[in-house]
Amino acid sequence: MIFNSVAFLIFFLIVFISYWLIPKRLFRWQNILLLIASYVFYGWWDWRFLSLIAFSTILDYYIGIRIDSSISKKKLFLIISLISNLGLLCVFKYFNFFIESWVNLWSLFGYEMSMGTLNIILPVGISFYTFQTMSYSIDIYRGELKPTKNFIAFATFVSFFPQLVAGPIERASNLLPQLERERQLNLNRFKEGLLQIFIGFFRKVVVADAIGATIDGIYNAPDIHNASSIVMAVVLYSFQIYFDFSGYSDIAIGTAKILGFDFKRNFNLPYFSVSITEFWRRWHISLSSWLRDYLYIPLGGNKKGVKIQYRNLFITMLLGGLWHGSSWNFVVWGAIHGLFLSIEKKFGLIPKKYTMSKNLVIFCLVSLVWIFFRALSFDDSTLIFSKLLSGPYLMPYVGNSARFIGLFYGLILALIFDVYIFKKDLSIENLGSKLSTLSFIIISNFILINIVLFFSSSSNFIYFQF
Repeated sequence: MIFNSVAFLIFFLIVFISYWLIPKRLFRWQNILLLIASYVFYGWWDWRFLSLIAFSTILDYYIGIRIDSSISKKKLFLIISLISNLGLLCVFKYFNFFIESWVNLWSLFGYEMSMGTLNIILPVGISFYTFQTMSYSIDIYRGELKPTKNFIAFATFVSFFPQLVAGPIERASNLLPQLERERQLNLNRFKEGLLQIFIGFFRKVVVADAIGATIDGIYNAPDIHNASSIVMAVVLYSFQIYFDFSGYSDIAIGTAKILGFDFKRNFNLPYFSVSITEFWRRWHISLSSWLRDYLYIPLGGNKKGVKIQYRNLFITMLLGGLWHGSSWNFVVWGAIHGLFLSIEKKFGLIPKKYTMSKNLVIFCLVSLVWIFFRALSFDDSTLIFSKLLSGPYLMPYVGNSARFIGLFYGLILALIFDVYIFKKDLSIENLGSKLSTLSFIIISNFILINIVLFFSSSSNFIYFQF
């Protein structure tokens, strides 16, 4: 089940009404409802993979208790948790990739090997909920968190449907306490959550989907398109992935809020960054902070000299790239960002104030590296770069002109909105409560009219593949 579908609209209305009909003092029953709803939400896609969520839930619930109660075997229990969760990822996400890479490596030396691969489907959201449960066990091991004895609350934390399949990656220290106490909904929180949901749908349906319809054909067949079309596709993809993923995060955060929960911000206007370091502080914040706290810092962070720091940055971003998918394109994408971060640290290229010129440089660099993220193969990536360097620069292919005008309209509106909240230093998370009731109704209706006019089909969110 995806957010931008009629099925989800019906599902959420049923959950929302049933949830708030339960008295707040009976919040444990609200948790049971949310747990059942979350399993229905995930099982709607493929019920067989509910067993994986159940396995991670049961394992880390009991592992957390054992880590806390044990002295001599704390590390052993943590290792069991890490191996089990990473093992799920390796089997379902990386097994075939490693096998094929091993075979291809030997073929470079003239050896032909034959090794079988697995005919398996990648479970949606596995990268997100395994990271979420691992961080729970790690936090308990570090003494930063006490394990919960409330299994229903923990199971709901792992499977909570707004962020189950594409984040944000919520920490137990933030979400679990909210599940173990009464929740309350007031008019301001409802306005905040609802407006953020509307903004998320606008970003997805009106902007990201329209861009995808225009540039997918170019990225899927770069050999038949000229350099101008490639430039257009590269720039537009930067906006597509931003508005698609930030749109999902907006819907997730807003949905959680009108159910009484506060999620952490996941995007903070990343394309207004003036350094790659700042970009990663603003882009997919829940993942970048996870990688910082559970990979970069344990590797030594910046505490063991500058050379070790550069190594740690590179390894962190390389593995962050691999987290996104089982392809060498993602590895290269992460490695380049690791290299950029190291260069910035080395030469002190991290401005403290915003300037448009530095902003444009960072946007161009990020856009070029997105090529490895979007291209279907490494060969396509190199072909795209060669076309950018060699031309010819003719009229770009825009496809259906009416659709392109609609794309331009939606993108301009979205960019004007982002510039406005950047200049005013506003947060989307609490924007709704700052509006009068009349302003809220006018803005909401304007957004809804655009969503209805531009909605054509239920297109998956880009980050579902991770």
